[in-house]
Amino acid sequence: MKYLVTLFWTYILGQVVGYLGSALNSGTYDFKLSSIISLIVGIIIILIAEVATPKKKHA
Repeated sequence: MKYLVTLFWTYILGQVVGYLGSALNSGTYDFKLSSIISLIVGIIIILIAEVATPKKKHA
């Protein structure tokens, strides 16, 4: 469930950043490119979180 929430919020925030970035640069907003980049960033965040968290050792 936490992975779906992470992907959902990275998708939403990626769309906002993509729109604002294109508006500030007087460019055109590309929905597909913003979607792809935001989902890739979300997957990278999930992978970093899995690698960076210490594993519990069983005695």
